[in-house]
Amino acid sequence: MASVFRYLSPKSLATMQRIDNTIIPVYRDAPSPPPADPSPPPPLVLADGLNANRTVVPNSNQRTKNQFRPRLGKGGTPSYQLRQYAEVTLGGGSLRKVVKLPEGEDENEWLAVNMVDFYNQINLLYGAITEFCSPQSCPEMKATDEFEYLWQDNENYKRPTKMPAPAYIEQLMAWVQSNIDNEQVLPSKIGVPFPKSFPALVRQIFKRMYRVYAHIYCHHYPVIRELGLEPHLNTSFKQYVLFIDEHSLASGRDYWGPLGDLVDSMLKSD
Repeated sequence: MASVFRYLSPKSLATMQRIDNTIIPVYRDAPSPPPADPSPPPPLVLADGLNANRTVVPNSNQRTKNQFRPRLGKGGTPSYQLRQYAEVTLGGGSLRKVVKLPEGEDENEWLAVNMVDFYNQINLLYGAITEFCSPQSCPEMKATDEFEYLWQDNENYKRPTKMPAPAYIEQLMAWVQSNIDNEQVLPSKIGVPFPKSFPALVRQIFKRMYRVYAHIYCHHYPVIRELGLEPHLNTSFKQYVLFIDEHSLASGRDYWGPLGDLVDSMLKSD
């Protein structure tokens, strides 16, 4: 299988780093629990993606670009309009506002647009550190030792299967891409409804994509810092957390597992 990911060149990294930074008060040490000391914690650095005229991360939300067939309609496609809405509301500085369903818009359309956008964000972030994530360095798909993830699908791995982190993540991203490309899952023609199973599939996709964030935070955070991508990872993950919370996509008390403390701090800070 051809790799889904591409290593980001210094030029690509520079593109991501051109986004200005802002400070939003959450804990800096992402994988660690909040300190017991009552004094204010050091801030977590986040990227300010927060201007409709900003430099857009390459390939963001491909559903509205060439690899996805656009929905036809006046004033542009619904998915394009929703993406524009998301970019403009980022200017307000509140990620909680960004993740809310725009008034009068279709909820499934909003879920689809954001699912694709997060897929592309994760693809870029993991693509930046693929040379540091190998079968030798990461022989298992883990967050912490208590959280190992086994791959299973309906075609090649019908039973839970242990595999190295790079192989797991490649299977995962290919599986998400296949659902994005599936006309029965994401219909491209206006007026064609989403299937009744779509919300359940979205919940499963978000649950699985979270595992990539967990692996990056627990095993590759020093590399992320070294590459200068800490603000982008933290901002992307915080938006991911708030989106899941806003749309009730999480299931069970242990949904966030190894990043539970970080997630709690992010939910309290916005």
